[in-house]
Amino acid sequence: MLHPVGELPAVVYWRRRALLIGLLLAVVVGGGWVGVSAVAGGGGTTPVAAGPSSSDEPVAAPSLEQVVPSLAAVETPTMPSETPEPTPEPAPAPAPTPGAPVFTEGQACSDAMVAVTVVPEPAQAPVGSKPTFTLVVTNTSPVSCTRTLDAGLREVVLVDGAGTRLWGSNDCFPETSSDTRTLAAGQAVSFPVLWGGLTSNPGCTAARVNPAAGSYQVQGRVDTAVGAPTPFTLV
Repeated sequence: MLHPVGELPAVVYWRRRALLIGLLLAVVVGGGWVGVSAVAGGGGTTPVAAGPSSSDEPVAAPSLEQVVPSLAAVETPTMPSETPEPTPEPAPAPAPTPGAPVFTEGQACSDAMVAVTVVPEPAQAPVGSKPTFTLVVTNTSPVSCTRTLDAGLREVVLVDGAGTRLWGSNDCFPETSSDTRTLAAGQAVSFPVLWGGLTSNPGCTAARVNPAAGSYQVQGRVDTAVGAPTPFTLV
């Protein structure tokens, strides 16, 4: 090997050998340098283990803030204030109805403010007997009022079923008196009248006889206030 043999001059072969030896040295030196660099740079590094795939990761548990709502987000109900209820005002008095009568305390009793009735005692009497007819005057208004109840203004009459007048309490024995009264609201006053059982006419000029048995009506009045008729029977 130290004495190469060939067609070329010996110096050529020596150059080739020198070049090859240089390349080998370069490779050896370069590989050593790379190894030393790897040891020096990677000695303090901890290898990172490959983590599991995303499909194998466990689902993270929700944090406490996600489970329990924040107190700031919770609305506290507001208690109503205990304010006293306002006292209701009394309802205003109803306005009078147009055309309705207006009553004044102590005014004169109009015919519309009084009721006139007659109560026969008894309601059924024998022919020729002397029953009592009680005239009743009642103040039906809501106020007290004053009414003249003179004897000459009070009268009870007896009529038959056809409405024919058969007797009147002022026909034969008229009376006179001065009787003005103040009647309280709802107050009633009574005036008994005794009937002699005979017919009569105003002025007592006609013959007086006993009415026959049958159904009749008695009716009272005080001046211009006339009451409704009340049934009366003679047997």
